[in-house]
Amino acid sequence: MTRLRCVVLFVTVLLAAVLLRAQAPDGPIRIGFIVPLSGAFAQNGRDILNGFLLLLDEAGYRAGGRQIQLIVEDDEAIPAVTLTKARKLVEADRVHLMAGTLLASSGYALAPYVEAQQIPMVYPVVSSDDLTQRRRSKWIIRTGWTSSQPNHAFGEYVYRTLGYRTVATIALDYAFGWESVGGFQRTFEAEGGRIVQKMWTPVSAHDFAPYLAQISRDVDAVYSLFLGRTALQFMRQYREYGLKDRVPLIGSGTSTDEHVLPFMGDEAIGVVTALQYSAALDTPENRRFTAAYRKRYNKLASYYAESMYTGGKWVLAAIEALGGRVEDRVKLLEALRSARPTGLPRGPVELDQYGNPIQNIYVRRVERVGGELQNTVIATLPRVSQFWKWNPAEYLRQPLYSRRFVPAS
Repeated sequence: MTRLRCVVLFVTVLLAAVLLRAQAPDGPIRIGFIVPLSGAFAQNGRDILNGFLLLLDEAGYRAGGRQIQLIVEDDEAIPAVTLTKARKLVEADRVHLMAGTLLASSGYALAPYVEAQQIPMVYPVVSSDDLTQRRRSKWIIRTGWTSSQPNHAFGEYVYRTLGYRTVATIALDYAFGWESVGGFQRTFEAEGGRIVQKMWTPVSAHDFAPYLAQISRDVDAVYSLFLGRTALQFMRQYREYGLKDRVPLIGSGTSTDEHVLPFMGDEAIGVVTALQYSAALDTPENRRFTAAYRKRYNKLASYYAESMYTGGKWVLAAIEALGGRVEDRVKLLEALRSARPTGLPRGPVELDQYGNPIQNIYVRRVERVGGELQNTVIATLPRVSQFWKWNPAEYLRQPLYSRRFVPAS
């Protein structure tokens, strides 16, 4: 009987081991990554990718006891291409989750496919407001921001602290521009300020002379929103047209972000912008991050790089929480939503009930320090929500900021 019991026990243990082995995850965790690596916004995309590569390198390309395989696709910052690349990653490469992409328009285009496929998608940069508002997707985790979020805070700051009363705006003519300008206009005018002129430029614009010639010289400031090559060209031409010394320039944080700041000159000095990150942010976490980034890439860390580094921390925290068992997409989604990564370069971040970060917004002024331009933080606006100071339900009854946005009287 003793011998029989030993045999039964051995068989039981063997069967349990076989079952556990069958249930254990097999192979690497496949992450699909979509960014523009060619075209006008290639540098932005490269910075996003670099931020993730730095984090994965620090983690040894492992999380939850499994190897991580990163599959990168170039979407050229074209929404139709973004969708094509997503289909390839999901249906051919069988990735467990996706991350990335840049433009607000690409984010909107991709959302219905992500929802239909029920695959977790992390948006570290895409800031399209409605993705965590009226058209929020269950399967999208945003670790970045909404376009209007820093601008709500900035509009109030510009009126109350900078003392400006009249502003002209000029911005790229697509969702990111509309929502950013809309957020600024809403709070600036709510304080008593007035937007006296609004201009929109094509995303592909090469020459801003026709627009600069129209800018009123009688306003207190000009609010601009550009990125990549357009930010460089606009800044140069703003000075060439004699506007720099006559009308102060303020705007979206991307206009002087570190992806373009090293290529600018004195034309950028004094420009005041707002964003949730600055490479000059003086905290232990950011000093460590920027030092590691500079050592690896020999350049300043941009908001784009920090965004994916932070977004990547969300991904790795979720994988660790699941012990690497990412095959169940619902559980992976829940782990992403409940993740609480710490030590983030930008400072503390928490997700609201709509899946968007509540975080600090930093007002920055371009200065030359040690022979290098930097976005010096001159004010910290803590725990800014995508709904600013409004009740979310009341806020969502208002229409999405658009090209023709007019604040309610």
